[in-house]
Amino acid sequence: MSKKNFWQDQERAKSVSQQAENLKLVIEPWEKLTQEVTENLEFSQEALAEEDTSLIKELTKDYNRLIKKFEKLEFLVLFSEKYDVNDVILSIHAGTGGVEAQDWTEMLLRMYLRYCERKKLTTKIIDESRGQEAGIKSVTLEISGAYAYGNLKSEAGVHRLVRISPFDAEKMRHTSFALVEVLPVLSDLDQVDIKESELKIDTMKSSGPGGQGVNTTDSAVRITHLPSGIVVKCQNERSQLQNKKTALKLLQAKLAKLQEQAQGKELAKIRGEILAAQWGNQIRSYVLQPYKMVKDHRTNFETKDPSRVLDGELDDFSESYLKYINSAK
Repeated sequence: MSKKNFWQDQERAKSVSQQAENLKLVIEPWEKLTQEVTENLEFSQEALAEEDTSLIKELTKDYNRLIKKFEKLEFLVLFSEKYDVNDVILSIHAGTGGVEAQDWTEMLLRMYLRYCERKKLTTKIIDESRGQEAGIKSVTLEISGAYAYGNLKSEAGVHRLVRISPFDAEKMRHTSFALVEVLPVLSDLDQVDIKESELKIDTMKSSGPGGQGVNTTDSAVRITHLPSGIVVKCQNERSQLQNKKTALKLLQAKLAKLQEQAQGKELAKIRGEILAAQWGNQIRSYVLQPYKMVKDHRTNFETKDPSRVLDGELDDFSESYLKYINSAK
C-alpha cells in the first residue's frame, strides 16, 4: 500500500485496502490488550510490594475485566479460515411442507435479521419470492460487516421445524423444512474468472412490491451459468445494471464455493451432492411441540429455549460449530 503506483489500479487498491482493514480488526485488539496487561502488571507489582489492600482490590477488578476481554478475543481466534472476515450472501429456500415451509422460511428470515441487528451487521434483501397464501418461497440477503461469513457459516444446511400448525384447523403437529445457503462475498483478488460466452442473461419485470417504475420496467435480472447450471437472480434495485452487478456477485460466490468443494471433481458430481430440504438431511431441529428444544445435529449443542433462538440469539450455536470444525482440523 505504500508503493507510489498503488492507486493506479483502483479496483485492486480498494480490495487490498479492505484486506488491510480486516487484518487491523484482528491485530489491534490483541495489541491493546497486551499493552493493558503490561501496564497492570507493573502497577500490581508496586501494589503488592506496598501491601496496599485497596489497590489490590482495584487490581482484582482490573484482572476480571481483562479476563473477559481475553475470552472475547479468544473467540475471534476461531475465525481462522480464508473468508471468515468477508461479507456474506445468505439464501433461504422453502422445502418440504408447502405453506408451512414457506411460513418457516419467513420465520428464519426474521431470526437472521434479528441476529444481524444484534451483531451490528448490515442487511439488504437482493431477491425475494413470496408465497401465494403466506410466507416466503425463497429470499436472498447480502450481509455486510466484520466476520459476517465467519459468524453465519454455521447456518448452512437444512433447518427442520416441528410445531402445531397455525394453518391446520385440526391443530395437528407438522414438520417443515427450509434450506439455508451461506456464501462469502469475494474480493476482486479472489474472484473466479467467468467468460461472457458462458452466461445466459434474461431480464424481466420485478415480481415483488414496489413503487413507480419498479414493476413496469425490465429491471430484474436472471443469470444462468451454462457450464454448471447455476441460476442467480436479483430484482431489488430499480436499475437493471445494478441488479446485474449484484447477480454477478452472487454467481461469483456460488462458483467459488463450488470450485472449493470440487477439488478436481466434475462440477456435475458436486451439484449432485447438494442436500434436499427434507427429512433426514437437517443440520438443526427446532421443536416447539410436544416439548421445546433446538438441537444442532453436527455439534450436539442444544437449548430448551427456542424463543430466544428464533429471536436471533445464535451465538452459542455459532461458537459451538466453530469449535467443532477447528477441533476436526
